[in-house]
Amino acid sequence: QVQLVESGGGLVQAGGSLRLSCAASGRTFSNYNMAWFRQAPGKEREFVAASSWNGLRTYRPDSVKGRFTISRDNAKNTLYLQMVSLKPDDTAVYYCAAKLPETREYTYWGQGTQVTVSS
Repeated sequence: QVQLVESGGGLVQAGGSLRLSCAASGRTFSNYNMAWFRQAPGKEREFVAASSWNGLRTYRPDSVKGRFTISRDNAKNTLYLQMVSLKPDDTAVYYCAAKLPETREYTYWGQGTQVTVSS
């Protein structure tokens, strides 16, 4: 089992910045590919960013490219999401997730942290 705990969410004005953290425990963090997802009220869960197990490969959709940066510190068992130039449309609950590289679906999920961007 992998336990994931997100933190760092909050209320920020449009144009502001936040850094989310996801602390992992239970298994060897560096074995897992990690990702951030988000879900706004009434909307489906949306992929935000992903990182390979060693952080050398990252992926982001066009909607956040240039504004969101995913990174990880395997020595601290922590995943990060740096968000800048936030928009009201970024308002959502943000979740981190983990999977082994050979697994197709993300297996482990955190409880989420709320990000609210006011206009």
